[in-house]
Amino acid sequence: MYFGIRTFLACLCITCLMLYCLIAGLDIYWDTFPVKTCACMHCINEDPWFTERYSSQVPKFMNRRNSNLSTLTLDWWLKLQPYNKVKFRDVVDPLFSLFPDKEHYNDAGPDRCRTCAVVGNSDNLIGSHYGLLIDAHDFIFRMNQGPTVGYERDVGLKTTHRALYPESAMDLDSSTHLVLLPFKVLDMEWVISIFTNKNITRTYKNVKHTIQANKDKVMIMSPEFMRYVYESWLRKQGKYPSTGFLILMLALHICDQDKTWDWNCEVNVFGFGARSDGRWYHYYDKQYRQNMVSKVHKGSVEYNFMLELEKRNKIKIYKGW
Repeated sequence: MYFGIRTFLACLCITCLMLYCLIAGLDIYWDTFPVKTCACMHCINEDPWFTERYSSQVPKFMNRRNSNLSTLTLDWWLKLQPYNKVKFRDVVDPLFSLFPDKEHYNDAGPDRCRTCAVVGNSDNLIGSHYGLLIDAHDFIFRMNQGPTVGYERDVGLKTTHRALYPESAMDLDSSTHLVLLPFKVLDMEWVISIFTNKNITRTYKNVKHTIQANKDKVMIMSPEFMRYVYESWLRKQGKYPSTGFLILMLALHICDQDKTWDWNCEVNVFGFGARSDGRWYHYYDKQYRQNMVSKVHKGSVEYNFMLELEKRNKIKIYKGW
């Protein structure tokens, strides 16, 4: 009897030891797998080319806490501006006394899967029938004055975010976020004025003194993010990034990958690039966009960079034609 108990205890100890070793080994094994950063089937990959450029630490939107711009950013940003009658620091308090003063979209994690469409204004959208596909995304970014009414079949109807600046302003519905791209201090003054005294009617050209928009949905892109895109991604080509490229990069930083409807990208891109004949037109005004090949915006450089992102499965470009 005693011998049997000893044998049983010995076997139990050996079994426990083997089980411990197995579990420890599995822990080591599972530690070699990356932690999921989102709830989608695919998240940001460990692509050295991509991770060399990508930073989640750069503030995407301004608030009081991150409004002390670095010297490098302030110098670069102020050089974009022809003149400055008001100092940058003088507009910060009025901005965040009026608009939401908080962190926006720093909610990445294993429970989130956010799909995004970035909709440009290229004439290649006409006849594309992308409307329903665009509207199926969680976030839908549009730029400047690109309309939806009358073009719903090709460009969709929904807009969650509209990126603009004073010279490209338009009325927004109350559910749409106004994403201000501040290329100058005066742009920040203007966004304050359209909700208050409405006294700014001109920048370097005549601008709207007021627009319909929800002040609780105003978001201001940080100049830190603008310089980061210019230096880390465009490698300082051109004078500064275009509106479309800035919003594309913003979406890359706040959206997730998915595999719904065969999507396998963080961001789906519509209405970028030239028409099939190689010329750059807006779908709604048919005006030739000479600035896409100017010294200010390197349109071809930006588009080639987008093609590289697509090649690396970071975005999907829908060309229309």
